[in-house]
Amino acid sequence: MNVYVIIGSGAAGVSAAQAIRQQDSAGRIWLLSEERAGYYSRPGLAYVLTGELPERSLFPFSESDFRRLGVQLLHARVVRIDPAWHRITLADGKTLAYDRLLIATGAAARRASLPGEDLDGVVKLDNLADARRILKLCRRGRRAVVVGGGITALELVEGLLARGMSVAYLLRGDRYWHNVLDETESHIVEHRLTEEGVRLYYRTEIAEILGSRGHVTAIRTQDGRTLPCDLLAVAVGVQPRLELASAAGLHVERGVRVDEFMQTSQPDIFAAGDVAEVFDPLNGRYVLHTLWGQARQEGHAAGLNMAGVSTPYCSGIAFNVTRLAGLTTTLIGALGRGDDVDLVGVARGDSETWRQLPDAIAAENHFEINRLRLLLGETTLLGAVVVGDQTLSQPLQRLIAANADITPIRQRLLQPGARLGDLIVSFYEHWMKEYAQSAAPRPT
Repeated sequence: MNVYVIIGSGAAGVSAAQAIRQQDSAGRIWLLSEERAGYYSRPGLAYVLTGELPERSLFPFSESDFRRLGVQLLHARVVRIDPAWHRITLADGKTLAYDRLLIATGAAARRASLPGEDLDGVVKLDNLADARRILKLCRRGRRAVVVGGGITALELVEGLLARGMSVAYLLRGDRYWHNVLDETESHIVEHRLTEEGVRLYYRTEIAEILGSRGHVTAIRTQDGRTLPCDLLAVAVGVQPRLELASAAGLHVERGVRVDEFMQTSQPDIFAAGDVAEVFDPLNGRYVLHTLWGQARQEGHAAGLNMAGVSTPYCSGIAFNVTRLAGLTTTLIGALGRGDDVDLVGVARGDSETWRQLPDAIAAENHFEINRLRLLLGETTLLGAVVVGDQTLSQPLQRLIAANADITPIRQRLLQPGARLGDLIVSFYEHWMKEYAQSAAPRPT
C-alpha cells in the first residue's frame, strides 16, 4: 500500500488528494496543515471582511467529507524533509514515512521590513486568523492606513470601509496597479474609492511605523508627513514558502522548480500551487502562479502523477475574476504593463448583441461602468480586461486559450472608435460554428 504525504491543506493539496484517491483506492493519504482551520477558501476572506459572507461559508469540505475521501488530516508543522530516507520530521520530533510526497506549502505575505512593523495593529491578509484579527481590531479603532498596490490591498481597503473605518490608501506610484491596469482603468478604481471616502496618497511610502504602549498610533512617510492610525494593513506581495524545499536540497529558483509532471529535482517529491515554479510553454519560461484555479489544476496533475498516472501539466492562460472598487473585473491571459503600444482599449456601454450570445455566462444588469480592453498579437488575442458586465468573459477566454486566428477582424479592431464588443461577438459566433463543424463526426 502506497503512502502519500501532502504538506499543505490549501487548494493544491486538497486537489492532489482528490486526484490520488481517484486512481488509488487503497493508498494512505496524509494531509498536513499548520493551520487549525484546515482547508478553506482564501479568496473568500475578502468577503468575510466586508460582511458579505459568513465565515462558515468559507469551508467547502467538512471533516466527514475528508473521511469519506479516505484522507488522514493532521495538524502539524513539518520541520524537515529527508529525501534519502523518504520521511519527514514534525515539530514535535515525530517522523512520517512516505512513498510520494507533495510540497504544497503555498506563499506567505511579504513583511513590510519597516521599523515598528511588530506593533500590535499592523496586519496582513494571509489567512483566516488574519481576517479574524482585523475584524477584532476594527471594533477597537477608527482610523486605518493601507499600503500596497494589488488586489489584496484593495480588498483590505474595501473591507475596512465596510467595517466603518476611516481609510487612507498609500500608493507608491502615480496610479493604482499600474503594471496590470491601464490609466483609464486605474482612474476608474481611484474615482470610485474617493467617492466612498477613501483618502488616496500618491507617490507615498512609509518610512516608519509609530506606536505607543505596543500598539500602532501613526505612520511617518518618507516625505515627512505623519498619518495617525489605529490599524495599518500591509499588502506588498507574497513570496513562496521555500524553506523546507531548500533545506532538502531541491532545485529552487523563485519557487520550487518542477518538470511537466510536477516532479521536483528529487525522486518521488512533487510540488504544486503557489510554491511551485512551472514551465509556461506560451512564453517559454518558468513562472509562479498565485491564482486559486491554477493551484487546483496543478494539484490535480501532481496527484495523478503521484498515483502513477503519467499526466503532463500544461500551464493554461491566466483567468482571474475579481472585484475592484465594487466592479466585477476579469483579467485574461497576458496583460502587459497597462501602457503597451499595441493595447487596444475602449470604454463601452451596454449592448443587446452581447445578451444574445447563446452560451454567455450569467451577467448582472445595470452596471454604470462597462469597459473592454484587448491585447492583440499579430494573429491572435493575447489578453483581455473586462470590467463591469461579464458577458464577454467566457467567449474571450475560449478565443485566447484556443489561439484563435483573429486576422479577419484585426484591422477592424484597431480602427478608431471600433465597437470591440460587437466585433468580438460576431467573430466568436462564426468561430464557434466552424469549431462545431470541424468537431462533428464525418459520415462513413
